[in-house]
Amino acid sequence: MRKVRVAIVGLGFGAEFIPIYQKHPQAECVAVCQRNADKLAKVATEFGVAKTYTDYAKMLEDPEIDAVHINSPITDHAPMTIEALKAGKHAACTVPMAVTTDECIQIAELRDSTGLVYMMMETAVFTREFFYVLDLVKKGEIGKIQFLRGSHQQNMSLPGWPEYWYGFPPMHYATHAVSPLLCLAQAECESVVCQGSGRIRDEYVKPYNSPFAVESALLKLKDSDLACEVTRSLFDTIRQYRESFDVYGSNLSFEWEQCFRDGMVVFSGFEDLKRVDVPDYGHLLPKEIAPFTGGGVYDDKDNAHTSFIQGAGHGGSHPHLAHEFVSAILQGRDSLVDAARAANWTMVGICAHQSAMAGGKRIEVPRVDTSSGTGAPWF
Repeated sequence: MRKVRVAIVGLGFGAEFIPIYQKHPQAECVAVCQRNADKLAKVATEFGVAKTYTDYAKMLEDPEIDAVHINSPITDHAPMTIEALKAGKHAACTVPMAVTTDECIQIAELRDSTGLVYMMMETAVFTREFFYVLDLVKKGEIGKIQFLRGSHQQNMSLPGWPEYWYGFPPMHYATHAVSPLLCLAQAECESVVCQGSGRIRDEYVKPYNSPFAVESALLKLKDSDLACEVTRSLFDTIRQYRESFDVYGSNLSFEWEQCFRDGMVVFSGFEDLKRVDVPDYGHLLPKEIAPFTGGGVYDDKDNAHTSFIQGAGHGGSHPHLAHEFVSAILQGRDSLVDAARAANWTMVGICAHQSAMAGGKRIEVPRVDTSSGTGAPWF
């Protein structure tokens, strides 16, 4: 059985994917790449990865690497993705796809011309909560979707984050809130109107000339009667972390829990509600990596990496992301979050911030026209 030979770039968050690729029956992690040589050696030794690189360009020259999974700082996402595709490697990259609309379009065009697989590793559309609502929609239990709302609220004001984060425009990192809405609506965003609210401290404003504490947008969808609302905050706005989406339908509605462990809510009838225990969706995965959702037991004798399994971050999405990337490569198909779709999801946030800076002016989201379409169908 052919195995996809993956190299992982960036070993902070990225290290969580090493054991997943190692356990995947149709993949292997053949190399890791990290600028910091000491950290590189430590992680490579811990997970038994033989090949190590501090130079990304050198790594791309390795003929034994089929695909790269990029987990670098945000401003490196687009340049590294472009280099990978030009080097003939399939490319997966954590969010966002890029920081400019030109970069998004360039990646989509390059993916189209090379025929290689690209996937934006958007956790929000591979969580157990998203799979649960997707099932409700596919079974017709929601009825007609009438409205969708997403929010991603996080307070990163305390020291300890990499320097590039401080003052980062909230909507430039909005895909976690945008993607579930557009995916469930089966539509792309056509234009956006966004308002900024409040002001962050002056020293945070300076790096990006981005003053707003909160940015809140209304999205107009293409060929749809739906509108979506997205709210994003990053600094000087106190709230427990919340990465959420709400779906309002003619038969049922779903609302994200207000606070951690309150429980998700499903509304039916006129005022009936119930809190639901969202099930795990590890059964959708090969049995070897299903435990990485956090819904199973990792029972290997050499149970050296339990912390990566017990954490099962981002709603158990990590093994689903890796499996989809590997499957798309082996099946010669678009990934579920192919370049054109990823570009639309990312450019929504870029254009929303542009709108906020222009006092709420409506901004058209650039179209991405490629022969490969927007990606594999979700429904």
